Amino acid sequence: MEAPSPSPARSKTLSTSFAEALSVVLLVLVLVGAVVRPWGWPEAVVAVPAAGVAIVAGAIPLDHALAEAGRLGPVIGFLAAVLVLAKLCDDEGLFQACGAWMARASAGSPRRLLAQVFVVASVITAVLSLDATVVLLTPVVFATAARLGARPKPHLYACTHLSNTASLLLPVSNLTNLLAFAASGLSFTRFAALMLLPWLAAIAVEYVVLRRFFAADLDAGAPAPASPEAPELPVFALVTVAGTLGGFVLTSALGVDPAWAALAGALVLAVRALAQRRTTPAAIVRSAAVPFLAFVLALGVVVRAVVDNGLASGLGHLLPHGTSLPALLGTAALAAALANVINNLPATLVLLPLAVPSGSGAVLAVLLGVNIGPNLTYAGSLATLLWRRIVREHDTDVGLGEFTRLGLLVVPVALTLAVVALWGSLHVIGS
Repeated sequence: MEAPSPSPARSKTLSTSFAEALSVVLLVLVLVGAVVRPWGWPEAVVAVPAAGVAIVAGAIPLDHALAEAGRLGPVIGFLAAVLVLAKLCDDEGLFQACGAWMARASAGSPRRLLAQVFVVASVITAVLSLDATVVLLTPVVFATAARLGARPKPHLYACTHLSNTASLLLPVSNLTNLLAFAASGLSFTRFAALMLLPWLAAIAVEYVVLRRFFAADLDAGAPAPASPEAPELPVFALVTVAGTLGGFVLTSALGVDPAWAALAGALVLAVRALAQRRTTPAAIVRSAAVPFLAFVLALGVVVRAVVDNGLASGLGHLLPHGTSLPALLGTAALAAALANVINNLPATLVLLPLAVPSGSGAVLAVLLGVNIGPNLTYAGSLATLLWRRIVREHDTDVGLGEFTRLGLLVVPVALTLAVVALWGSLHVIGS
């Protein structure tokens, strides 16, 4: 007797279950590859094949993958331009000038140096993105602390915490910001106005907690004399950066993609550097971090597969609706928790579509969670992982217990006060 064939409903259930399992496994592989980076491989080495498997196996339809690539395309282009701009500013001597200014202004005091690091790191993160703070400023801070005879740990921790926390202010400060900016429908200036108070509140909490947490390190040793040399300011780079920021505001007002303003700023510095033979076309291309851009695109496709196969509906039941203070607190807390589980970039890609129906306030609450929350664990953001590698290259290590204890002291308070500040800004300025 011939066995009955499975019903269409049963086949569909099996197919859906397979797609769910496959997409989750692929996301885990991508995240592990990004964290571990076996043999020093770029993150894209695992992510790009994983995205291909998701498409070929049917975990995500090709048209959905292309739609996700189209959505991320302008964001990735913007990120490339900002990375090039930051590297060319470094070539112009901007970060070395910052180090000289910090050494001079601190007058040899580790506590004053910490204050200078907070000022410089907050501004650089906001204007040139968190990658500039992690990759370019952290080595300068380490050298400056050594020059003054100060213990480096408080100042190095300030760099990693502020690379996340201080990236709240502008759409250009973080890749998560670019995604939230695109989803929020806000102008560049309104985005910055709404995030100003949360930015200040979160940085203030970081400063107070770090001063108390590292009090012994900041008080250790005799103050060293500050360098009498006044730092030489790279005027051309500063003017270019200021012009680029003005371009962001102008393009936003005109409805033009701000990536064009970032590209213009990068081109100005690139032409000057090439004319003076201080760089090469190959070096400029390398500074765009093409493998990392490919990783972001591939990660977006894999996350879209996970969302399409059930994660969105599950999180949709957990995510609060509306922009009341309790709703914003719940949204930010969920975003922070998810960022520490699956990294803040995938968490942003997952949660933004669910937050959009509640309005721009909910989108910004998600951003608070995914930017402040990662200071709790190493895996919370790629910037923190990169910072840890840089610190180890300078023969300094940070313990998981110490990192987590500091995060537990900072994150809940900073996140709560930042959300309250956002709620107040929404009522004063409007969404």
